[in-house]
Amino acid sequence: MLNLMIKGLNATFTALSDPTRRSILSRLTDGRLRITELAAPLPISLAATSKHIKILERAGLVIRDVRGRDHYISLNPMPLAAAADWIESHRTFWESRLNVLASYLGEGDSAVE
Repeated sequence: MLNLMIKGLNATFTALSDPTRRSILSRLTDGRLRITELAAPLPISLAATSKHIKILERAGLVIRDVRGRDHYISLNPMPLAAAADWIESHRTFWESRLNVLASYLGEGDSAVE
């Protein structure tokens, strides 16, 4: 179970590591788009856009719906929620550690004075 979660997070963070893929995800927040619509503003070819979309699909971040010759892509926010939860748990941990360190350093400063 834990290994599946880690693999999912790895795939999500790998997909999010590329600015083109983040741009695609951002554009999908307004609703589903055809691949050609997603590719139009990008400075890359349609084939390269398709490769980026396949990486997003493998990570579960997008869902493809084929209607005849048109391929529609829509956002699946579930993996993003899992990544956000992971980040939040680590943020909480490190904030508490840094607060302890700040207290310690603050006490050390007052002892020197």
